[in-house]
Order: sequence, then C-alpha cells, then structure tokens
Amino acid sequence: MNCTYYSQRKAINSGADMQTIIEEWPFLFQPIGMIVHFEELTGVPLKETFLTSLEKKGKRLLDFLKNTCADKSKRVLEAVIKLRMQRGQLKGCSKDVKDMMLLLLSYFDEKEETLFHYVDETCLAKEVHVESLSVTPCIIVCGSSCFASRLFMLSIDQKVVNDQITDFISAICLMLGSYYCLNIHYPLELGSTLEFLQRCFFNINPEKGTKVEKTKKKTLHVNPRVLTLIADLSDHEWRQTV
Repeated sequence: MNCTYYSQRKAINSGADMQTIIEEWPFLFQPIGMIVHFEELTGVPLKETFLTSLEKKGKRLLDFLKNTCADKSKRVLEAVIKLRMQRGQLKGCSKDVKDMMLLLLSYFDEKEETLFHYVDETCLAKEVHVESLSVTPCIIVCGSSCFASRLFMLSIDQKVVNDQITDFISAICLMLGSYYCLNIHYPLELGSTLEFLQRCFFNINPEKGTKVEKTKKKTLHVNPRVLTLIADLSDHEWRQTV
C-alpha cells in the first residue's frame, strides 16, 4: 500500500471526485489502508496514537466532563443522565470512548447529528438515505444509540465508503483520518470537537493553520474553546494532586 501512496495523493490533490477515489482506491477506506496513508501523510500512527492517548487521558477527561462540567452546565448534566440511561450496565473501554465523544459534543454545544447518523440495526448500506447525511465524514450508527450498535458505517460526501466497521474506536479513527487523507475541512458545526480530538488524542498540533472551514471572521491558530477546555482540564488535574 505504501507504493500506491503517491498515486493516491496525486488523485486526491488533483480534485478527483469521491466516486472516482472509491472505485480506484477502495482499500483507502479500510482501517489498514487509512492507517498506512495517514501515517505516510502526517507521520502519526493513527490508531496506535489514539489508543495510547485514550489510556493516558481518556479516564481523566471523562471524569472531568461527568463531574466538574456537569456541575456547571445544565446541558452537560442532561447529556450525562441521557448517556447513563442509554449505556445501562455496559462497561469497557469502547463504552467509555462513546461517553467521551458524546459528552465532548455536548460540552462544545456542537451538533451530534453532523457526526452521527442513526439507522435501524438491520439497515444495509444501500438502504441508507444518503441525501440526509452530512457531506463531511459521518459515522452511521446501526442501532438506536452508539451503545446499542454492533456495526458502524462511514460516509463521505453522502456516499457510504465502508459498511463493515465493527467497533467504535475504528469508526472514530477512520472518520478523523478521512479529514486529513482527503483534504477535507472540519465543518463549523464540529470544529471544536474535532480540533480537540486532533490535538489531544491524535497529537497533531500545528503552530499555524486550522482545519476548520474558513469564514469571513478572523481565523485563530488554535480554537479558543479548545484552549479553554485544555486549560480547565489541566487546572482540575493539578487541584486533584494538591
């Protein structure tokens, strides 16, 4: 797959449409294909980095969101209660990641429906109403909630590019990786959540520039809402050790 990297970049950088990329490079949308391309492009091992960051930071972030943030924000508190009901007695790393992702969206007050699209658990790729999907990378959840689902799909540009993702962590990695591998800007509706993930869990911290789509407003090098969460989390951890 390394030997086809430059051909893939040439096609993507030349503006080839999504259908052409899907047909010519279908393995790019499989976990191993995305991992190889992403690391060649960024120098970052995609899934390995995410898993390492989850082990180091995931529990602390989740505790902060569930406790400190829930005490200060009615919106986050309501999200915590809703997730507790959806999750039930389920435990495990994957379930914690689902909590973390959904609470981050709530913390930043960003649109869950732009990132997750829910369909029936028996839904096939050809049955997905793609016209209702976001044009940016979107995780299709086969089930009533992320916790109930045993299968996920990935759509890009309203096209299902992978319909056999069997775990949530792989779905997140494929989604985030797609933004980089396919030169896609973060949508404004998810800008803070995705930048926080990028910087804190995928260790991509450019000194200049942002992947959030441009607006007429002045663009800052780092999203101030992301900086605030990072600072508040650091302060919380420091207080816990005093």
